[in-house]
Amino acid sequence: MVNNNVIQIGLDAVRGVCVNDVRGEQKPEEARKGNVTYGIDDTPPWYLCIFMALQHYLTMIGAIVAIPFILCPALCMEETDPDRSNIISTMIFVTGLITWLQATFGCRLPIVQGGTISFLVPTLAILNLPAWKCPEEEILVAMSTEERRQVWTSRMCELSGAIAVAALFQLFLGYFGVIGSLLRFVTPLTIAPTVALVGLTLFDHAAEAASQQWGIAAGTFILLTIFSQCMTNVNIPTLSYNRDSGCTVAWFPLFKLFPVLLTIIIMWAVCGILTVTGVFPPEHPARTDLKVNIIEDAPWFRIPYPGQWGAPTVSVAGVLGMLAGVLACTVESISYYPTTARMCGAPPPPLHAINRGLGTEGLGTALAGLWGSGNGTNTFGENVGAIGVTKVGSRRVVQFAAGLMVLQGVVGKLGAVFIIIPQPVVGGLFCVMFGMISAFGLSALQYVDLNSSRNLYIIGFSLFFPLVLTRWMAAHSGVIHTGLEALDAVLQVLLSTSILVGGAVGCLLDNVIPGTDEERGLAAWAKEMSLEAAGASDDGDTYDFPIGMSLIRRWKWTYYLPFMPTYEKGKFTALFIKKKL
Repeated sequence: MVNNNVIQIGLDAVRGVCVNDVRGEQKPEEARKGNVTYGIDDTPPWYLCIFMALQHYLTMIGAIVAIPFILCPALCMEETDPDRSNIISTMIFVTGLITWLQATFGCRLPIVQGGTISFLVPTLAILNLPAWKCPEEEILVAMSTEERRQVWTSRMCELSGAIAVAALFQLFLGYFGVIGSLLRFVTPLTIAPTVALVGLTLFDHAAEAASQQWGIAAGTFILLTIFSQCMTNVNIPTLSYNRDSGCTVAWFPLFKLFPVLLTIIIMWAVCGILTVTGVFPPEHPARTDLKVNIIEDAPWFRIPYPGQWGAPTVSVAGVLGMLAGVLACTVESISYYPTTARMCGAPPPPLHAINRGLGTEGLGTALAGLWGSGNGTNTFGENVGAIGVTKVGSRRVVQFAAGLMVLQGVVGKLGAVFIIIPQPVVGGLFCVMFGMISAFGLSALQYVDLNSSRNLYIIGFSLFFPLVLTRWMAAHSGVIHTGLEALDAVLQVLLSTSILVGGAVGCLLDNVIPGTDEERGLAAWAKEMSLEAAGASDDGDTYDFPIGMSLIRRWKWTYYLPFMPTYEKGKFTALFIKKKL
C-alpha cells in the first residue's frame, strides 16, 4: 500500500534531499539504503522486473516520439511517409542497445540512454543552411516518391555523419579521463544556460503544433497538469498477488507514475470521438484517421541497421554544429550521475565511473548517428525522476527495459502507432516538456548565490544574448562572408546554436569575472560530485564490471586507464609527464 509518507520520501529523493541526514538520525550510507525498495545491486523477481521495466519504457517513450515530430518536417518528409515510423523504431532500437551497454558496462547506474532534444537545436541550425533548406512546397509536391525520398535521405546522411564524428569528442573526453581536469570549469552557471536554452529555443515548434487546434492542446496540458501536479497523492485500488497473503487490494499511484500516458490516451480518445461525429472536418490536423495509412504501410518486423538511409556524409559545418549538442549532453549527464546514485541507494560515482559513463554515452551517440536515427543519445531526466518516485533503483530493471526497447524497435507497426498521435496533442505535450527541460537547467542555480549581482548579470546575459543572436542569425542566413564558403557555413551553424553560445558565454564569464567559491556555487556543487578514483576493492563494488574483475585486479596496467574500476587518479597523466622528461 502506498501512503503519503512513502510518496513524500520519493519526492525528497527527486529533490536530492536525504531526509534522515537532515534529521541526523542515520549515517548517510544507512539513509541511502533505507530510502529505496530495490537498491542498485538488488535483483527483484523476474515477473516484477518486467512490469517495472515497462514503467521505464512508458516513461521514456513520450520523449522519444516527440523528436521525429520536429525532425521529420525539417528533413522535408511528408506527414504520411511510412519511413517516419521506421525512424522512431530506429531511435527506440538504438536506445535499448545503448541503455543496456551503459547500465552493464558503462557508468553502471540504472539510467536510460536515448534520443535527446539537445541535438535538435544544432540539427535545425544545420538544416537551415542554404544547402539544406527544403525546396518550395510546389516543387516538393511535383516530385515523385523516389525523388522525395532522395531529398530527405540526403539530409539524414548529412546529420548521421555529423553526429557520429562529433560524438568522438565525447568518447575521447570520457575514456581518456579529460573530464577530470575539465569538471572545475563546468559550473552551475555553465549548466544553467546550456540546458535551459534547449527548451527555450524550441518554443516555436510547440506553438506551431499547439496552434493547429488550441482547444485540444489546452486540454492536453491542463490534464497533464492535473494528473502530474494535483493528483499525485490520489491512489487507485488495484488487485495484487502475494505468495503469503494471496490476492489483495493495493492502492496504486496511477497518476503519479503515468500522467503522460493517461493524458495521451484521454485526449487521443477525445480526438477520435470528435472525428467520428464529424466535428473535425476532413484533413483537420486533429483528426485521428489522418495518418492511418502509416500503420498499414509499416512492416511487422524490421531490424534497423547502420547506413540504412545511405552512407553518412561529413562536413566541417555539420560536425562543429553537432558539437554543441554533445556539449549540452555532457554537461547534463554530469549533473544526472550523482543525483541518480543517491536515488538508487548507491555511493557517489567515482571518477572512473563518470569517465566511463561519458565515454559510453559518446559511443552510443556515434552508433545512433551511424544507425540513422537522426539524433544522439543522452540520459533521460524523466527516468531519473521515476527512480526517485518509485524507489526502485535496481540496475536489473533497466536492463529488462532495454530488452523491451530493442523488441519494440524491431516490431515496425508498434513504432507506427505513435506517429498517428494528433498534432495538437503533441503540441500540448511540447508546452510542458520543453518547459520542464528549461526548468531543469535553471534548477542548477540552487547552488549559486542569487543575491549576488555578479551571478545575476551572468545568468541574464547568458540566457538572453543567445536568443537574440540566434534569432538574428536565422533571419540573416547569408550575412557572414569571410571569403571561404566552408568557414561561412561553420560560423553560421555555431552562431545559430543557442545552447553553444549560451554555454560558452556562461562558462567564460563565470571563470573570468572575480567571485568567491561560495558565491559561484562551487562549494555546494562539489558536494554533489565525487572526484575520487579509489581502485576497486577485493570484495567487489557497485561500479565494478560484472565480469572479468579478477583479471583486471591482477593486471597492473589497468591502474593507468581512466575508465577502469582499478584506476588510480593521476597515474594516466603522470605517464605522459614522465615521457616528456
